[in-house]
Amino acid sequence: MQITLTNFPFFGSIFDFYLKRKLRNPLQHIAIHQHQLTSGRKLDINLSYQTFGQDLLSAPIVLINHALTGNSGVCGDNGWWNRLVGETLPVDLHRFAILCFNIPGNGYDGVFIADTSDITTKDIASIFLEGLKFLKIEKLFALIGGSIGGSIGWEMLVQQHSLAKYFIPIATDFKTSDWLHSQCLVQKFLLESEKKPLEKARIHAMLCYRTPESINFRFKNENDAEKQIRKSECWLNFHGKTLNERFSLQAYRFMNHLLMNIGVPEVEIKYINAEIHLIAIDTDLFFPAFEIKRSFDLLQENKQNVYYHELKSIHGHDAFLMEYEQLNQILKPIFYEK
Repeated sequence: MQITLTNFPFFGSIFDFYLKRKLRNPLQHIAIHQHQLTSGRKLDINLSYQTFGQDLLSAPIVLINHALTGNSGVCGDNGWWNRLVGETLPVDLHRFAILCFNIPGNGYDGVFIADTSDITTKDIASIFLEGLKFLKIEKLFALIGGSIGGSIGWEMLVQQHSLAKYFIPIATDFKTSDWLHSQCLVQKFLLESEKKPLEKARIHAMLCYRTPESINFRFKNENDAEKQIRKSECWLNFHGKTLNERFSLQAYRFMNHLLMNIGVPEVEIKYINAEIHLIAIDTDLFFPAFEIKRSFDLLQENKQNVYYHELKSIHGHDAFLMEYEQLNQILKPIFYEK
């Protein structure tokens, strides 16, 4: 397998979007040639990434793995975690070198993978590890990820036990539960629809990411006077439409496929050397808190440096993108260690 640093073309709206971003954190690319998947197939991979804060290798490194429709743009003006990662925030740009890879095939870099049927989170983890090797990164201060990003983190640490000092998986688990698989199966069916497949799937997904209490509290059975439909319906239609404009059907199908194939062997997690901080959300319908608590109990049988935290929120799975005050309070003692 050969790895090289290269540039890849951008096209369409991806190109326009890239030009509008501040070029101080441009997308960079690593070409990984003939990477062997767990299926045995070999694949050429474009691994794109962005860095923020201090220069790599000049400060403690924090690797952030993005969620399903996220990307490497973790902070800054349009950053999806810019209330967690930034100047004077827990993941402080003045103190840390922040690295975020794009899951190959998510389309953020304008590059897609034609056949993703045999790619799993284990493969994505091994690709990320190859990226770290190319960048000459042997040790991370912290590996943190929400939702599927945290699941990929589990896979990385099972493959390389001493990679990180701290591991912080948020609203995620090391396996695809029957419940998660069932929800992803509904997503798969919707994504095979002839009309508006991505919009339909996104509307269903929003009902997994939020809770009945969250939606009822927000919309209070009110109607949109102009459209003559419920405001909750307008909100769901908006999310379906906006995702359809910024994300590709091909990429969404792939991300859903990855969620259906998270499979870290239970027996392997005890060998992870990192101090682990599992963060659950009490109302999460996607990765329920009781599943994450079960993982904590399993780890406690063999590890002392493992901790369980729980966000309290009416908002469900999406609380890891909303409840920043609680999340910051959990993370500050870790990132400001003495």
